[in-house]
Amino acid sequence: MSATYHILTHKDLDKVGSLDQAFASDVLVGLSQTPKTLSSRYFYDERGSRLFQKIMDLPEYYLTACEFDILESQKTAFSTLMEGESFNLVELGAGDGRKTSILLEHFLKKSFAFQYIPIDISEASMQTLTDLLNKKFPELTSKGIIAEYFDGLKWLNHMNSRRNMVLFLGSNLGNFDKAHSRAFLHNLWNALNNGDFVVIGFDLKKDIDLMLKAYNDAGGVTAEFNLNLLRRINRELGGNFDLNKFRFHSSYDVFTGAMESYLVSKEKQTVFIKEISQSFSFEAWEPIHTEYSYKYLESDIQELAAETGFVIEKQLYDSKKYFVDSIWRVQKIDSF
Repeated sequence: MSATYHILTHKDLDKVGSLDQAFASDVLVGLSQTPKTLSSRYFYDERGSRLFQKIMDLPEYYLTACEFDILESQKTAFSTLMEGESFNLVELGAGDGRKTSILLEHFLKKSFAFQYIPIDISEASMQTLTDLLNKKFPELTSKGIIAEYFDGLKWLNHMNSRRNMVLFLGSNLGNFDKAHSRAFLHNLWNALNNGDFVVIGFDLKKDIDLMLKAYNDAGGVTAEFNLNLLRRINRELGGNFDLNKFRFHSSYDVFTGAMESYLVSKEKQTVFIKEISQSFSFEAWEPIHTEYSYKYLESDIQELAAETGFVIEKQLYDSKKYFVDSIWRVQKIDSF
């Protein structure tokens, strides 16, 4: 038994687009818009992934500690759902696997018949995770998939008929606005089978100052994490961004319930990106939007599940009730 990973190719799927081309295209479209945007999906190159691990260890960033609390104290709630059957434990965007290791260790101790299947677009992140799993859990069967989430899930379901428990931990869903979160969940529902489970992390609405500190840490790690987007454009697409001419800003919108992150141009300037043969002009103090992080009420979670074909099975809270891992079951009505 060992941890391995597989890169999906045209042999596996009808079509898998080039990630490099997608990056270039999304940068072109995003910086041509008003207001300018860069997608948070591109935070996680090798350096960005390391910076995010540092963010998760920050004292201000309460989200990680809350989810560790949930997984450690309520891991039996997960095993109760899967006891007595073979299954896939699938994770969308696994990162370094620290949180998931709690469930892996628990399931292995109970001698469950399962395989762990992380899905990620980053080969570097998958290689790091694979090395870690082989050292920590040599008895674990793990088959990582390097692909877009839904491509990976559809391929997995084509290859076997086991029940799935899909983990979408952290506050990753919160990176989508309401319309895109519903679209994502509809696509997730469509990619899964009746009776599969999905575990989604939701950061709950709470004291505003507490949230502001989490996204504006005193050490400036979150700022560096955002600025790394510009560094990545320079390295991979031949951009000439001067990072000293931009500053990070994050604020909370009380109407939408979202923390919003921006990179703000400190002066009037023009940036050229070689790979897309395009120059982009910035006014002094013009922002580039980089990330949403939506916060939720209980009613928001209930509404999302009902509108996208899921049934809420369990709500697992941390001790402070700052965060919830919500376990949903896929419900599909058979057609005759």
